[in-house]
Amino acid sequence: MIGETIKIPQATSKRLPLYYRFLQNFANSGKKRVSSSELSEAMKIDAATIRRDFSHFGALGRKGYGYDVHYLVDFFRQALDQDEVTDVALIGVGSLGNAFLKYNFHKNHNTRIIIAFDPKASHEGTEMSGISVFHPDTIEDKIRELGIELVILSVPSRVAQEVTDKLAAIGVKGILNFTPVRLTVPDSLRVHTIDLSVELQTLIYFIKNDVKDSHM
Repeated sequence: MIGETIKIPQATSKRLPLYYRFLQNFANSGKKRVSSSELSEAMKIDAATIRRDFSHFGALGRKGYGYDVHYLVDFFRQALDQDEVTDVALIGVGSLGNAFLKYNFHKNHNTRIIIAFDPKASHEGTEMSGISVFHPDTIEDKIRELGIELVILSVPSRVAQEVTDKLAAIGVKGILNFTPVRLTVPDSLRVHTIDLSVELQTLIYFIKNDVKDSHM
């Protein structure tokens, strides 16, 4: 995890997993060093933005040499805690939730869904895509038992806040929210909302208005 003494802008933090992915690709192809312009071309991010992002972590490269690929892979792996597996709970196994179960972060080996909850499941549990699925009445007990701190929320809007209140009460630290509801949470709980309809409408707006942003 990135040290608390390093204050990183949120926009930079969101790009860190992308840097790690592309640097892994470079390393897998046998590349030893890479310049910001090469990263820019591959990632479609302005080279100045890449250099500014990297500068938050000190001297990661050398002028005239560029960046050592394997060093950066190791650096970002540690920064992103890629050596530590994060267990995730999925709440809501509808169409989207079922897709999450089938995918289950197979290309991201440090993150895995280990349990799911859905009203159609029994209290004793059933199995879907190799994952145990239980009735939502068991959420508090199961999440406490497994020590889960991160939850994917894909429930109907009408119950989203109610479920979130339960999660906050048992100490969950992060929710990836796929409902359109703007959840009210305590400061100890971070929520990232992905509203697919809003994202689509935003894309339509950009297309119709021919607005381009290379940083998106």
